[in-house]
Amino acid sequence: MAVRQLVNDPDDFVREALEGLQRAHPDLVRYHEDPAYVVRARQADKVALVSGGGSGHEPLHTGFVGAGMLDAAVPGAVFASPTAFQIRAAIAAADRGRGVLLIVKNYTGDVLNFRIAAELAAEDGIRTRTVLVDDDLATDGQEDGAPGRRGTAAVVAVEKICGAAAENGASLDELAALGERIVSSARTMALALAACTQPGQDRPSFDLPDGEIEFGVGIHGEHGVGRRPYAPVRELVADLTKPLVAALGLDRGDEVIAIVNGLGATHGLELSVVHRELGGFLDGLGVRIGRALVGSYVTALDMRGCSITLLRADDELLALWDAPVRTPALTW
Repeated sequence: MAVRQLVNDPDDFVREALEGLQRAHPDLVRYHEDPAYVVRARQADKVALVSGGGSGHEPLHTGFVGAGMLDAAVPGAVFASPTAFQIRAAIAAADRGRGVLLIVKNYTGDVLNFRIAAELAAEDGIRTRTVLVDDDLATDGQEDGAPGRRGTAAVVAVEKICGAAAENGASLDELAALGERIVSSARTMALALAACTQPGQDRPSFDLPDGEIEFGVGIHGEHGVGRRPYAPVRELVADLTKPLVAALGLDRGDEVIAIVNGLGATHGLELSVVHRELGGFLDGLGVRIGRALVGSYVTALDMRGCSITLLRADDELLALWDAPVRTPALTW
């Protein structure tokens, strides 16, 4: 028997969800059904930002369409890349003659299809630049020929900060350089207490023995890089954070933007405890959390677990982070 979910027909799942998003936020987004993409209800005269990827990670990316973030988002099927045709159409819908910044998570299908779409857009006379987000530390140092670090929750920081800079009038080349700087200064680690289940399926993507967690998981139901004994949250947070601090070379007096992200089925109370422990751990190192985002922003369907992203911050990044934003999933 399939796991019980609030689904009519799995084949209609994404389309119906996007229709629901538009009904909930008609002042912010418009859903275009064929080819499928979501675009701002009110476009702005600036460089446009377009991102996308497989569905199942909501509110990423469609929930971040709006003033101060994305101008369009392109959803694929669950955990599957959108097509180049979809992406090309979204680029054309978002472009206002100033070029389009493509924000792409490092997964083979996304990278390939966004590249093809950029080539097609060039034929249409639209200039694009691409920022490749590859923050997942668990997949660092893979063997030759592997696609490299996966793209995970640092994409939220890229979309928010570059979105603010675009609203301020930054050029396409300036936005690409800013996005690349954010990516180079951010790393993420994640763990799962339980795997996710695809709509219509009767089994999770992997099984965990009692008393163990999956360490270093991805956001598509992938296995992690190893299993560890379940432990109190302070120990788990330390295990996630130590490699991030080392990878970024953080030292006493440094400041970070911290994203504590739920993977889909993790309660807000749990995430607040994770953030408490993260703050205490960084306090002990003399590293200050300048800004924090705590909640479920880059999910893996109903996976129970969390990720921690640290972004080395400076005054420019903090000011752009603080700039106004109004999207279905993020507003201040």
